[in-house]
Order: sequence, then structure tokens, then C-alpha cells
Amino acid sequence: MTDAPFIRPDMKAFLDMMAQVNGPKLADMTLAEARQSYVAMHGIADRPARQLPVIRDLACPGPAGDIPLRLYDARESRSEASPVIVFFHGGGFVIGDLDTHHALCSEIAALADLPVVAVHYALAPEAPFPAAILDCEAAARWVASSPAELGLIASGIITIGDSAGGNATVVVSQMLGANPADVPVVLQVPIFPLVADAIGSDSMAAFSDGFLLTADTMGFFDAAYAADRSDPRGFPILSDHASAPPTIVVTASLDPIRDSGRAYARALVDAGRDCVFLEMRGVTHSFTNLRAAVPSAQRDLERIIAAMRFMLENPA
Repeated sequence: MTDAPFIRPDMKAFLDMMAQVNGPKLADMTLAEARQSYVAMHGIADRPARQLPVIRDLACPGPAGDIPLRLYDARESRSEASPVIVFFHGGGFVIGDLDTHHALCSEIAALADLPVVAVHYALAPEAPFPAAILDCEAAARWVASSPAELGLIASGIITIGDSAGGNATVVVSQMLGANPADVPVVLQVPIFPLVADAIGSDSMAAFSDGFLLTADTMGFFDAAYAADRSDPRGFPILSDHASAPPTIVVTASLDPIRDSGRAYARALVDAGRDCVFLEMRGVTHSFTNLRAAVPSAQRDLERIIAAMRFMLENPA
């Protein structure tokens, strides 16, 4: 008999509340309903957004049209070059937008004291794989070019994102790493990312239902996004990791795709790359967007930012 997993009290209270919700599962909703449900959950469960001197909507050219962006900065202006954080939101490449992760991006900008550019890539199934990744790459290259519209001089970029955005974080870093002189990625921070196929993993078996992200929801996202399982742009664990940038891999112990993040951290270590591995114990997938409903998750986010600061201040 296996021991029951550790669940923090505030996390358990939120899961118990969610279990009482009488409504359809995400996988049984229409696309419009699923997207609205994601917006609603974040509005209820996350902390209010920070009030910052700079919160400004922008757009950059993409392969299929303009890509919506949002700039966050805790400073009114910056006269010197600095790293710019490029944030890719989660949602299985199917749901999510600039608004679902607005509070989180404002918090990251405030805690890190660095500019953040959030990217809203094309969503599946209207734009299946690899449309989202191509948008994310285009946006990262645009930010790194220090365009006048941004009003910043980027000394390099930090790719960061949660879940599907964690996947994009790694894939974009790999794509840009082919020519680092053009776009230096100084740090990547995949947060509970899907980097390796989670089907058949121990964490998927243990947490496939009742822990927020479910196997059914993963199947819903997978069918819509339709990533090629042999393509490193879909499953970046398949790539060579010899030139990966400094990395902070963040996982959640109660996450069905936890083992994907663990596998990526292991691959980086095996490749001799600088890597900090943080597993937040007793919380589920999406904990970074549950900081009101699960107050202890705020400390988890602060640990991630502290690790970012350490890595930036202590380059190899």
C-alpha cells in the first residue's frame, strides 16, 4: 500500500471546493465555454494584479499576422540595457490569453524588477501545432531586437512560462540557441512544463483525476494542438541539450505532468548544463495562478523569483 501524497491544507481546501462544483468538465465544454471557464477560475483563484507604472498593450509582426503583447514594468522608464522577461501563458495551447495571466505577469515584474512582455500566441484548434511556437519565437526575436515601440534596450531575454507556456519556454530557447549572438537567452524558467510525453508516467497514473489538471483535460488539449510526437518543437526533450541556457525547472508534486519536468531537469544535468530544480511540494498544476485560493503558493512564486535573481547575479 502506497502512502497518500502530501497535500498542503490550503491546497486541499481548494481541491475540496472544486470537487463540489456542479458543472461540466473542461473536456466536455465547447471551446468558448472552456476558454471562459479558464478566465473565470483565474479571476476567482488568483490574487489581484499589481498596480504598476507601466502596463501597456502592444503587438508585433508574426508569421500569420500581428501577435498581441502586453508590457509590464515596475519602473516608469529604464535608461540602461537590461534583460527582458518574455512570458508565454499556459492553457494547453488551446485556452488562456493575456488576461488569464495578467495578475501573474504583474507580480513577476514587481518581484523581479525587470520588464515583462507577455505573449498571446495563436490558439488551437483554429491554429494547430506548430503555429503557437512560431508566434512565440517571432515575439521573442522582436523583443530581443529592442524595437522603438518597446521603449527598452534588451541585453538579452529570459524565457518563462507555465504549462504549455513552459513547453514554449524550452522550445523557443532551443530555436534561438541556434544563433545565440543574435538573440542571447540568458535564462529560461519552465514552470510545470510539458517537455516530455506524459503518457505512461508515474505522475500521470497517480494524479490523473482530482488534482486540478486531469488526464481528460490533457487529452482534450492534445487532440486540439495535434503536436507531432517525433518533433522536438512539440516535445523538446527530444532535442540535444548541450547548448541549453541556464535554467530553472519548476514542478508541482501533485501534477500529472510532474515527471515531464523532472525528466527535463535530469537531461540538463546529464548534458552538463547549469540547472536549478525546484519542486513545490503539496501543490498542483497551475499553483502560480491560485495565489488567493492557495495563499502558500505566493511563497512558491517568490522562491522562483529568488532563484532567477541568483542565476542572473551568478552567471557561469
